[in-house]
Order: sequence, then structure tokens, then C-alpha cells
Amino acid sequence: MKIREIYDLAVKLGMNKDPRGEEGVRAFLAKERERYEELKEDEKAEYDTEKLNNPYADTRILFGDPEREAGRVFVGIDMEAAEVLLADRLGEKGRPIDLIIAHHPEGRAIAELYEVMHLQEDILARFGVPINVAEGILTSRISEVKRGLMPLNHFRAVDAARLLDIPLMCVHTAADNLVTDHLQRLFDERKPDRLSDVLKLLKEIPEYKTAAAQGAGPTVVVGEKERRAGKIFVDMTGGTSGSQDAYAKLAVAGVGTVVGMHMKEEHRKEAEKNNINVVIAGHMASDSLGMNLFLDELAREGIEIVAGSGLIRVART
Repeated sequence: MKIREIYDLAVKLGMNKDPRGEEGVRAFLAKERERYEELKEDEKAEYDTEKLNNPYADTRILFGDPEREAGRVFVGIDMEAAEVLLADRLGEKGRPIDLIIAHHPEGRAIAELYEVMHLQEDILARFGVPINVAEGILTSRISEVKRGLMPLNHFRAVDAARLLDIPLMCVHTAADNLVTDHLQRLFDERKPDRLSDVLKLLKEIPEYKTAAAQGAGPTVVVGEKERRAGKIFVDMTGGTSGSQDAYAKLAVAGVGTVVGMHMKEEHRKEAEKNNINVVIAGHMASDSLGMNLFLDELAREGIEIVAGSGLIRVART
């Protein structure tokens, strides 16, 4: 497959499972095009035109000719300068890498990660939080994340890829949409009664079973295993952690349990204060599940996948 085809497939899959639905994604892209048309010419010169067709600022081809063919890809959760060097070393040992695929964003994709957080507004609304309230509580958090990203060395891994001439791309929210949809549908269908049932259900999934054996499996961090789960909210997409003010609103909306990849301590305390149970499924396992649902599609096209950097590769084909 050409690199552009791999990228387009990732975006398409992410849009198919977007919590906003097809209509919501179309509306988002239409609004983005309106904003672009209103820009001055000097502002358009700085604008990333990928935003007109791809609603995920953290999913991008970061380096390389999109028309290059890729038959073997090196995929991991964090593909930084060390992993780029590892890809080059694999080539020296007789396994040339045509494309590096990272999950966590690098380059411009990490610099503008905060933009995808608006997705969380629609997710909160889907679970019963009024959209005006959801937008209000996310505003300050998005600004905080934007400021926090400013000091980073955004292009370190991209520069390494450029110097070694190894194409690099990242698939973040597009893959997170896949794991969120997969787990939310599973919980909605199976309706686990107790938190212990939530844990048991997660451990039926190979990625979480493997993570548990590695000491990083699903864990209850708020509540007790025999507490009833109630309405389950899978919180695994939208860039990064949202506002801690959301838990009070989710409690009013009837959410009983949040299942997430990870959680900051201040967020955990707010969930506890509002009597919302929290199950941390595991970061690498959850990211792996989302990526695997995408990688299976590449495997069907004959792409060889070399897994590393925390990716628990499980093939469902």
C-alpha cells in the first residue's frame, strides 16, 4: 500500500467510529472549511490543509513521500528518536522498515493535540451533560493543555526520521475512537453488574489479559470490586485528560462508572467525591487494542507488521 492509502484508511476508520456520528463529523469539517475560507492569505499560508478532510489534528503523515510504497511497517505506542534508530538498525539486520507508525503523536500532531479535545464536548453531551455545560467546562482545560504543549521538543523524532529517510506517521485519536467504540459496545451489550464483572470482562480481551500478566492490567481505583457498576462511560478518546469538573456533571447525568486508560490524581479525587466508580483498564493495553483494530486492516492488505515500543500486538484476522 502507498503511505497515503494507509493514512487515509486510518482516518476513515476513526471517522466511522467517531462518537459524534457521521453527521457530527461532517458538520465539524464543514465548520473547519468555513474558518479556513475566512482566513487572511498570510494565515492560510500557515494553515494545515489536512484539517479540511481529517478531523483529527493528532493523526498525520509526519515525514516521507505519501506516494511511497510500504510493505513492512514498524508500529509502537511511543515512536521517538530511539525507535527511529531502532528501525534503521532493523534495516541493517535485514528487515528494512518502509514506514514507522506511532500511536502517540509527534511533530505538528503533538503541537496541535489540544484541538481534538473538542470531541470530548460531544461525548459528554452523549452521556447526558448539556452541550453548553460541556463546552464551558472544557474551555479552560483545552487552553491549559495548549499551553502545556508549547515547551515540548515537538520535532525531535520527526527530525530523526528525516535524517535517516524513514517515513513516519502517527495515528492517535483515530485509533482511540476504535477502542472506545469497541469497549462501549461491549459494556452496553454485556451490561456487567459489579465492578468485578467489569474487570472480568476486560480480562477476556487478549490485550488486557497480557497486560495483567505483565503487572499492568485493569484495576479499580475508585470504589470496591463488589460495588454495582451502573451506567458505564468509556473515557478513552479526545486527545488527553479532560476537565476534572466533568465528574460532578456525569454523576448528575446518571453515570455510575468511568472506564479509562489512565487518570490523574486530581481527577480520581473528583470522581470519588461524586461517588463515581473508576476502573483503569490500562494505558498500553488500551492503546494497543485501538491500534490493533486498525492494524488488522493493514494485515488484510498484506502489510507485514513489526510491533515494538509497548504495542501488544494481537491479530484478529
